[in-house]
Amino acid sequence: MVHGSDTLYQLIGVDLTQFHGIGLFLVLRLVAECGTNLSRWRTCNHFTSRLTLAPSCRISGGKALSAHTRKIKNRLTAHPRLVAVTVERTSTTLGAFYRRLAARIGKAKAITTTARKIAILFYNAMRFGMDCQNPGADQYEQKY
Repeated sequence: MVHGSDTLYQLIGVDLTQFHGIGLFLVLRLVAECGTNLSRWRTCNHFTSRLTLAPSCRISGGKALSAHTRKIKNRLTAHPRLVAVTVERTSTTLGAFYRRLAARIGKAKAITTTARKIAILFYNAMRFGMDCQNPGADQYEQKY
């Protein structure tokens, strides 16, 4: 009997479940919503903007009025946010990233920023075949 992630790997060509916090359900949801060809988004910034995870800077007269993310109900955006919340308690690089940001800018903004990072990992893995490299929280904390 073939395991679900093995079948998904054969269909997509990339094992997206290797990223910590990204399970089979999230991969299926992202692939179902976005498809396997992400070339319609030129960069990962375009992709995260579509997911409403990128800040939208409102500028008037050269002055930034706000840089909040847009308030849009996107059924695809909720899943990376949930993963960002669960990653908080892990001893991975993403967990250390979340904890560092939560201490500095608050938990709500840290969730959005970590969800954006997860979306970028998905985009790069699907578009360019990037592999997971998780050195762990200790090495991440030493770097910062």
